[in-house]
Amino acid sequence: MDIEIDTDTDTDTDTDTDNKSWLNSRVAITVLLLTVFMALCKIKDDNIVQAMQVAKADAVDTWGEYQAKRLKVYVEELAIEQAKLAAAQGNPAAAAMQDKHIAKIAELKHDTQQLMDKARGLEKHYDELGYRDDQFDLSDAMLSIALGVAAVAALTERRWLLYVSWLFGSGGVVFGIAGFAEWGLHPDWIIKFLT
Repeated sequence: MDIEIDTDTDTDTDTDTDNKSWLNSRVAITVLLLTVFMALCKIKDDNIVQAMQVAKADAVDTWGEYQAKRLKVYVEELAIEQAKLAAAQGNPAAAAMQDKHIAKIAELKHDTQQLMDKARGLEKHYDELGYRDDQFDLSDAMLSIALGVAAVAALTERRWLLYVSWLFGSGGVVFGIAGFAEWGLHPDWIIKFLT
């Protein structure tokens, strides 16, 4: 009597093992590449955040200095009014005092204009850094989703989940590169929704 062995089961097992091996190796490579890229983006993003903090502090300090100069202009204007009153009462030194205060006001107004321009420049720089920070934040979010989906793909052995992971990972890489290259890629509607 001949016994027939079902070899299809062995083939199915080999195919399952090959599929699982294929999937696990792709998940491992995906996780490695995305993690390395994510780490590089994190370093750059942290440096941008530090630069933002410095720019904001400098802008606040400059606006404070601007306000102090504006107060000095006000004090000098009051001093001119006092000098005018003194001149009206016959004080001969009052006219010289008026000229001194007028010169000081001109100097202070020049300084306040420079301070205002500097403060606005610092605010603009802060906004530019914030724009790039948003790109790195989106990159971080998409890469995190990609890593999570890749882990689920490995656990459930679902190939389509790996493809979803690659989709999110690609988006994260694009936003990360946009941050490094200072591209104008900035989906305002997502940023507004998230802030």
